[in-house]
Amino acid sequence: QVQLVESGGGLVQAGDSLRLSCAASGRTFGTLAMGWFRQGVGLEREFVAAIRWSGGWVAYRDSVKGRFTISRDDAKNTVTLQMNSLKPEDTAVYYCAAGGTTTTLPGQYDYWGQGTQVTVSS
Repeated sequence: QVQLVESGGGLVQAGDSLRLSCAASGRTFGTLAMGWFRQGVGLEREFVAAIRWSGGWVAYRDSVKGRFTISRDDAKNTVTLQMNSLKPEDTAVYYCAAGGTTTTLPGQYDYWGQGTQVTVSS
């Protein structure tokens, strides 16, 4: 089992920055990729960014390219999502996910955190 705990969400104004963190614990030896997904009120869950745990592969949703950066820290078993130039459209609950393959599809991830709320006011 893998446990994921997100932190760093909050209420900010358009143009501000936030840094989300996801700490993984438990049986993480089978985890290949870590991803971030988000879900707004009344909307479907959508891919944001992902990274291979060992490095060498990253992926981003088109609407966040150039604004968001995903990174990893193997020693701390932590994945970080740095979000700059936030827009009201970024408002959503952000979820951390872990899986055994590099993918952008939420159905391919095996473990999920409880989510952290990000609200961007206009």
